[in-house]
Order: sequence, then structure tokens, then C-alpha cells
Amino acid sequence: MTASTAPRQQFASDNLAGICPEALQCLLEANASGHQPAYGDDLWTQKSTDMLRELFQTDCDVYYVFNGTAANSLALASLCQSYHSVICSPVAHIETDECGGPEFFSNGSKLLVAESESSAARLGKLTPDAVEYLVTKRHDIHYPKPKVVSITQATELGTVYTVEEVRAIAAIAKRRHLKLHMDGARFANAVATLEVHPSEITWRAGVDVLCFGGTKNGLPVGEAVVFFDRDLSADFAWRVKQAGQLASKMRFISAPWVGMLEHDTWLRNARHANAMAHRLYQAINAMPGVHVLHPPQANAVFVQLPASSIARMHALGWSFYEFIAGGGCRLMCAWDTQPETVDAFAADLAAACAQAA
Repeated sequence: MTASTAPRQQFASDNLAGICPEALQCLLEANASGHQPAYGDDLWTQKSTDMLRELFQTDCDVYYVFNGTAANSLALASLCQSYHSVICSPVAHIETDECGGPEFFSNGSKLLVAESESSAARLGKLTPDAVEYLVTKRHDIHYPKPKVVSITQATELGTVYTVEEVRAIAAIAKRRHLKLHMDGARFANAVATLEVHPSEITWRAGVDVLCFGGTKNGLPVGEAVVFFDRDLSADFAWRVKQAGQLASKMRFISAPWVGMLEHDTWLRNARHANAMAHRLYQAINAMPGVHVLHPPQANAVFVQLPASSIARMHALGWSFYEFIAGGGCRLMCAWDTQPETVDAFAADLAAACAQAA
């Protein structure tokens, strides 16, 4: 295979995938529904928010924003004052990939990175002990007062917090009077892995605010900020407006959510993406020169490859990210990843590794 004949599907990100049919159908129906009230007063926004409340089995507040950075940044800003701090993992998206958004929208709240040598930390997770250390490290007025704990589900290293792990972090957060925020850019993939009800790893486990990602799971655009503690969402609508995140034609963000939530399309999409990651893992795990960092728990495979193999795969037209020290690569599967794409990638990788041997 040459670069010109490389498959259309890639493994760089689940952001590369298009809109899933169910979301697209509702988008088209919203477009054909005539004139609708603006700024979220339309029937599609009402229906999708009611469906999210039904999904989580609680009377939560729901707001839609355009992307995950806005969702995280505005959610955290609603929980913090400028002199507060947010405890997160060193690999958290809010720390590494949001261009200072959380600090900007909170007028300066500092991110406190929880360094740890524990096995959980090496898998991208926060631990109760790491949170406790940062909370109790200092109490003087010169230290940004810890106010929020932020965890990512699934993590940036493709691992998943169990219900027990979320509950343990929530327990220390509550004991120390902290709020718990969950970056759920791939929340659906975590639910699919754990096979639990969405409420069990959110509000029932002690999560106060969830940023529920849909773009990586088949939506065209738009993430949902879900406040399980409704007191925390006071004036959040004004915060969204001020940040330029209030869509005038809100139905074009909310209607695709209806398609995702009906008949559990969101969960089916996530299960498929996870299954493709597992298929890829099984295909490449035993290859000479390939070192999978850990078995996949969601829809990504993290692997170390010889530099020459990486170059050969790129030359063949395969796209994937390299951002882990020591030659690590992330291979991300999406809701529409086909088994044939996985098998073609694995065959090319086997050939590349054989040449590198």
C-alpha cells in the first residue's frame, strides 16, 4: 500500500470521524422544522435536556457549549474564585491542551498538578492520597486555596476510573470541602467499559459537574455541561453568553443529541469504538518490536514502536499521534472505525516492524 491508497479512516483521533447517522437525521429534522425560538427556547433543546435528565435519573441542569475546552473552562470557572485552585492529573486535558482556558475564564484560578509515583498515576489517574497531599500541603494565605478536584473519564491515557475509585476521590473531596468536576470527553466509552448506569459513576458517586462529550462519539459539534448540584449553576447561563458560547440557533447543537440519546445510540457507538480498540490490541500486542503500554480500557491503544516503524507507517499514509516520552504512540478508534481498517493497519505495522528488526 502507498500513501495515495491509504484508507480514509485513521487512528490519530476520534475527532476525525464524521456525524453518526442518527445524529445527522435529527439535525436534518431540526432544519426542516421551520422557524424555531432562538437561544435554546426551541423544542429540540427542551427535548434533549429532558432526555439527559432521564438518562441520569435526576433533575440536573444542562447547558450546551460548542466544544470541550469551553465546557471544562466554564464549568471550573463556575466552581472557583480567582484565588482558588483546581487539583488535576499531570496529563489532564485542562493542564496540557486547553491553552490556559480554565485559568482565563476563572480569572486566574491555578491548576495544581498532583504528582505521584503510584501505579494509578502512571495510568493517568488521580488518587485520594495525591489530592489529600495537595490540600494539606499548605494552609497559608500565600497558597491558592484548593476548591475543586477534576478527573477525566476516560483518562488521557485511555484508562477508566472504577465506581469505587470515583467514590474514593469524591469522599476526600467532600471531607476537604472541595467540589468534584468530571471531564467526560469520552464519558460514553467509560460507561461502555464499566457496564454501569451513567448515574453510578457521576452524581451517585459524588460528582458535582460533568462535561459530557458528544463530539468524539458521533456528534457534529456541542458538549453538554451537566450540573448535578443545581446550586452550582447559578448564573451559568450568563457565563456561557459572556464567553461567546451561547448558540443563537441552539437547535442545531441540541437536536443531534436527541439522535444520540434515543435508543442508546451514544452507548452503542462507544461500545463499537472500544471493541475496535480491543481488536487492534489483540492484533498488534504480540508483534516483535511492539510494546503496548497497557491493555485498552476504552477506545485507545497506547504503544511504543521503533522509530523506523513509525516513519514507515507515516510514509504509508497512516495518521496517529506521538506524544508519550520514549516513542509512545496513541492509536484512537472511533464510532465508525471498521474492522477492515484495523486489520489493514495491523498488517502494515507487522511489515514495518519486520523491516525494522
